[in-house]
Amino acid sequence: MRARDVRLRDASRRRTPVRIERRALPTPERLRRAGKDVARGETGQITMRDAPLERAFARSALTAEQYSAGQKYRHHWYHAGLSGGLVSVDLSRVWAVDLGAYAGMAKTERQVFHRQRYREAVQALGKISSHVLEWAVCREFALEQIGQALGWTSRPQAYAAALERMKAALDELCRLWGIGNREG
Repeated sequence: MRARDVRLRDASRRRTPVRIERRALPTPERLRRAGKDVARGETGQITMRDAPLERAFARSALTAEQYSAGQKYRHHWYHAGLSGGLVSVDLSRVWAVDLGAYAGMAKTERQVFHRQRYREAVQALGKISSHVLEWAVCREFALEQIGQALGWTSRPQAYAAALERMKAALDELCRLWGIGNREG
């Protein structure tokens, strides 16, 4: 019995552990579409810079202050719990309203703080500008799509209109949050 235990233990030591990739990797289609907006670090980790905010900053369409304001806006939106979660459909669950889930309400004081900052920004921006920023900066929709939602039919005009709205909204956020010395 002892010899068998020793053989089993030795056999388990010889096996090489299977390395499982824990991070989600971008699809080949997304990599192809992103083009030069992809960076691969020394460790092989892929960083995507294909969001509209990052692309506009990389193309020098935004200043560093505007980019910083956009990041701060996205930070408050995300930490306020407004991004929604990654969930899958459970087909065996009972389809009923869970009154204990507090759907839509902040779950922590931290979320309350970020929601207050996000709401202040939305009120300062107005309906259209906050809509453009939420869909471009937070939800990362293409500027062409946002411009088309604003009523422009030509792709270049839609892109330009959405970019100008985004820049104006980011300038307003710079004034609101005191980023840079943007006065007047």
